[in-house]
Amino acid sequence: MKNRHFNELTANIHESINITGIATKASQLNQCFEPDVKAIRENIGFSQSKFADLIGVNLRTIQNWEQGHRSPTGPAKVLLRLVQVDHKLIVNSLYANHV
Repeated sequence: MKNRHFNELTANIHESINITGIATKASQLNQCFEPDVKAIRENIGFSQSKFADLIGVNLRTIQNWEQGHRSPTGPAKVLLRLVQVDHKLIVNSLYANHV
């Protein structure tokens, strides 16, 4: 993910937090959210390859997560939660200038 895209996404997240009044700490989110990567991906209708591109990870990483060989941690968990909550916002935020 390019720095500009990350900064745009971060700004959108902060704006959403301010609008909704959500004040959950990221560490609390990480502790309580265990993503079902396959369910999140299938819910938005993406192939494994397209989903890997969306969140900026290797295809093999997606496969390992879905097969239970590994689990997402840190920023990946947060991004997966955001995709689960509002994938259109994430896609638009990351790729608005590429479509």
